[in-house]
Amino acid sequence: MLLVGCAGSATTSSTGDYIGDSALTAKVKTSLLESKDTSGTAISVETFKGTVQLSRFVKTEQEKKSAGEITAAVDGAKKVVNNKGVK
Repeated sequence: MLLVGCAGSATTSSTGDYIGDSALTAKVKTSLLESKDTSGTAISVETFKGTVQLSRFVKTEQEKKSAGEITAAVDGAKKVVNNKGVK
């Protein structure tokens, strides 16, 4: 049996990384949507090799902080980059 996969580098994801990152993004989005402390639909989530980047605008500094804390608590999130602005 021959298995073929794509290896990643510092700037590209392997197939396994891509699948894992997609699953992590989905978990983070779900957590943000379920939280009463964040406007989950207003927050953009992107993941690369376990680093989760949050972006777009939120209403308050507390919402920004909560989104970062919620994201950091998701299993698999290695690092959180909280690039959200406050309106």
